[in-house]
Formats: sequence, C-alpha cells, structure tokens
Amino acid sequence: MTKTTRTTEPQEGLRRHKLLPVDIRKALPDIGQTESVELDEKVIQVKYFTPFGNWTWYAIEFDGDDVFFGYVEGFECEWGYFSFSELANAEAFGGVPAVERDCFFEPIKFADLPKREPTY
Repeated sequence: MTKTTRTTEPQEGLRRHKLLPVDIRKALPDIGQTESVELDEKVIQVKYFTPFGNWTWYAIEFDGDDVFFGYVEGFECEWGYFSFSELANAEAFGGVPAVERDCFFEPIKFADLPKREPTY
C-alpha cells in the first residue's frame, strides 16, 4: 500500500504543529501489518488527546490516508479503528481545535504505557 503525503491538514493554521508530520506518517506500519504482534508488544507511534476533555488516542497502524488502528481511552478503553479526519476536524469552544498531538510523546510498547481507568 502506498502512503500518501498531505501537505496541509484541517485547521492547520490554528495549531503550531502538524497532527501527522511526515516522519510519524512514515513510521506508522500499514493497517494489518502488526496483526501477528501480541497486543502488549505493539508499538504506539503517536498520541492524540483532547486538552479540554479526557480522551486519548494511541495510533499503532495507519492506512496512509485516513484510518488509524490503535488504542483509545475515553468512555471505554478499547482497541479499534479511528479516523484522522475526524480527529483533525474536531472543534471545541467555537472553532478551537479539540484534538492535539502530544509533541513530546516517544514511541512505546503498549505494555509500557501507564494505564488509567476510564472516567464517565
């Protein structure tokens, strides 16, 4: 599968960083590529979060266009697929971007990720 390279992102002018820079995009395996890897051994490549809430998305794989596979902490903590475009376009408080990338996050195995309980 060929990974595309977008040059702009939704709401790019409102953030001081890219949500999916080229180096992170290239580091993300294709969807299904880590299927044979045990969950605890999967490597989280990028972390997204809501600064105004209690949601976090950890991306492990990417389809090269819009779909991530990873772990989500929100109302529930679960593995699944989530959309880059939905994260990038989410707004709070009259147009402020609702989702940010943790610019200080370093790739980590899922087993080494500090766990937290979901809040309701």
